[in-house]
Amino acid sequence: MTDLTDQVAIVTGASRGIGKAIALLLALQGAKVVSVARSAEELEELNAKTQGLAIPADVADADDAQNVVDEALSRFGRLDILVCNAGVGSFNLLENFEAAEWDRIFDVNVKGTFLMCKAMVPHLKAQGRGHIVGIASDVSKRTFEHGTIYGASKYAQDAMLGSLRKELRPHGVKVSTIYPGMVDTYFNDSHPGSPELEKTHLKPSDIAQAVRYVLEAPPHVVVDELMIHPLTQEW
Repeated sequence: MTDLTDQVAIVTGASRGIGKAIALLLALQGAKVVSVARSAEELEELNAKTQGLAIPADVADADDAQNVVDEALSRFGRLDILVCNAGVGSFNLLENFEAAEWDRIFDVNVKGTFLMCKAMVPHLKAQGRGHIVGIASDVSKRTFEHGTIYGASKYAQDAMLGSLRKELRPHGVKVSTIYPGMVDTYFNDSHPGSPELEKTHLKPSDIAQAVRYVLEAPPHVVVDELMIHPLTQEW
């Protein structure tokens, strides 16, 4: 079992929902958490609990992504974990989408993952260890009505992480992809916490525990992929 104590973990999309739950749980396990999101105010509230480092940033901006890695390295002197959690979605008939919505979703879900990994990977390869965890979606493996753009972005993200896994395995660096089903969170402008979703949706803490599970695998073990659904959701 891998001990997370004092490991430096960058978590994107950390200001609320799944990202916040991941940041809090990793801090509880002793990791030094670098919380990343666009909301500076929400990040500061989180950082007061994690006692790590909060960096307001847009992961879809190349300079911002590089700055996150540089600041984390300057502060802690090492990098161990990257959790690519930042994500957005919108659902509609294809003909009702504007081109700008395609750009917004792909910028965060795909380009954001690419840029954060690009900034992080050279350091992990140089030290011969580390772990990248991508929070994808079960729609990375299926299609559904109204999901043309979001589904396409998650297929792209999944393919990128799968290829990166093959690139980094010879260097001792792990890449794991987690595929959540329905989660009671702020995704797509939802408002979590309603009683009717209590028994039908996963909680952000469930995904955080899944991240902990793959990160704590023994050094010789890599969990390549992990699908997680609420019992009520049929695949």
